[in-house]
This record gives sequence, structure tokens and C-alpha cells, in this order.
Amino acid sequence: MSTSSPRETTPGIHRATVPVIALTGHLGAGKTTLLNHLLRQPGARIGVVINDFGEINVDAGLVTGQIDDPASIAGGCLCCLEDAAGLDEALAKLTHPRLALDAVVVEASGIAEPGALAKMIRYSEVDRVRSGGVVDVVDALNYFETIDDGGVAPARFEIASLVVLNRCDQLDPTTRAETLDRIEARIRERNDRALVVRTSRGRIDPQLVYDVASADDPEDELPIAALLREAGPDPRHQHAHAVTSRGEGAVDADAIARLLEDPPTGVYRIKGTVAVNTDRGLRGFSVHLAGRSTHVSKQRIDTPVSELVAIGLELDADLVRERLEQALRPSAEPDARGLRRLLQHRA
Repeated sequence: MSTSSPRETTPGIHRATVPVIALTGHLGAGKTTLLNHLLRQPGARIGVVINDFGEINVDAGLVTGQIDDPASIAGGCLCCLEDAAGLDEALAKLTHPRLALDAVVVEASGIAEPGALAKMIRYSEVDRVRSGGVVDVVDALNYFETIDDGGVAPARFEIASLVVLNRCDQLDPTTRAETLDRIEARIRERNDRALVVRTSRGRIDPQLVYDVASADDPEDELPIAALLREAGPDPRHQHAHAVTSRGEGAVDADAIARLLEDPPTGVYRIKGTVAVNTDRGLRGFSVHLAGRSTHVSKQRIDTPVSELVAIGLELDADLVRERLEQALRPSAEPDARGLRRLLQHRA
């Protein structure tokens, strides 16, 4: 295991919380394959909580190379635990500031309900935890034989922020597009805001799941992931697109709240820091959006500068940039009502 010291963070920025992502999916859908794909990517330190129900196939070398103290949940299906104490214990360990992790992924067993796990994360008593969304992996090849009998659309999609249609390459090429459209239509019956990604072998851009700090592995990490990439290059995957906007001066809290509540088409994640004028002076806030999961928290700032980044697939960059710039327009007067609206999104 790595025994390195935490990486330095950006001056003036305090990493107060760590996003915790629920990784769910039916047995055999490809959750572990997707997790291993994420762990092979450079640029971030990822913690992993593994459920011990059934066979665990996470590449031990990858996990060891990415985190200092892997934690596992014993006792079967997460949703059947009597309370969240076991999960909270693991999250408290992995979100400790000394590890300086960028994100934690909780891989549920195939029979765990996504909603149950999402609630356990959302209502975790660990102060450093914030919800990073629910990634639900779907076996596109066997979808209608496993989780959808054609009646009422599966309830599991209601809570998902990102739905990954996996094993698309194994579908009959002559009917692939039609089958995938049918599956996505079923998802939309339950959730019209989830981002749906079509892929194979779990290949998704990690920027859709967590912040990727750089294109290189952290210098203080064991090079296990890099060695594995060299031994077996990961096939190309869909790349997310990011649009960034920066504004000078304090911004309107209500405009930021509106952006988080109604993001531009195609935007799955929004992150950034904003400065807001209040009756008590200038205050800073860190804002995060992942699907429908929104988190706002206090952020120490030294100057009235705000910056937002929007991430998604097939973005209309000009339209997204325009929306970000509108939200970041300077606003000199305090807006108590707008501030209350923004603070409604505190975890």
C-alpha cells in the first residue's frame, strides 16, 4: 500500500468534503469492470468501499495503488444492514483529510437497491461526506431478461444520476440502435434528467464521475495503474467535454441557484466557487452538481472571484458558456431571498 503524504491542494482552497459515488447495477451488469476502468485512469486519488456479498473481482493491485487504506463492508447486501454504522465507519476512514482523496466509490452488491444506498450516503453522519450521485450500470444485452419485464419501468432509475448502458458491442448490429433506444425510453419513463451513456467494457470518462486533476498519475502514488495501462491499454472511451467561465466580483446567489436547479442541456456536472455579497459582507461558497444531486457549502475566499465548470457529453459549448456567464454576472447588492434559495441546497 502507498504510505505517501497527501498531495498539496490549491492555495486558499480547503477540501472540506469528499464526493461519495454510489455504483449500482444488477448482477453481471459490469459494475466492477467499470470500477476497474476508472481506477486505471490517471489524475485522481480514489477510495473504494467494496461490499463483501458474493465474489469480489476488483483488481486488488489497482485498489492498492489508488488508496492508502481500503475498507470493505461485511455482512451482505448494503440495504439489509440494520443501520449505516458500518458504511459510516468506512467513509470516515476514507474521507479523513490525511488521505486527501478526490472521491470515494461505494460498489454495492448486485441485489442492493440503488435508492437505499443513496440514502445511506446522503444521510451519512460523517461530516466530510457529500453525495456524488448514483451511477447505475445496465447490461444492455440482457436488459429485458433481467430487470425489465415490460410492465412498469424499473423504479431503480428514479434515483440514478448517470445510467451506463454497458455491453453495447455485444448487441446484434442490425437491431442495436433500436434496442438501445427502447432501453433509454424505459429509463426516461422514470427519470428524464439522468445522463445516459452507451458504452462497452465499462468505458466512461472519469470526468463524469469525479474531478480529474491532471492527465498524469499523482507523483506520490505507486505506479500500479500506470503499469497495468502499459500492459493492457484500455480501449478508447467516450470523452466528456468541459466548459469553464470566470467572473470578477460578487455574483447573484439566486442566479447560481437557478443554474444548479436547471442546468443547460447535456450538462451532467457543475462545480466551482462563487463569491456572494450578503448583509454580513462577502461570503464564498463551493457548489457541486452531479445529476440531480446538489451540494452547496461555505468556502473561504480571499478575493471576489467566481469560477464555474460545466461537464457533460455532446455539449453546445456556446450555449453552456452563455448560461455560465449569465450566472456569473456581477451583483453588488445583497439578495437575502436569493441567498436563502442557494442555501436550500446545503447538504
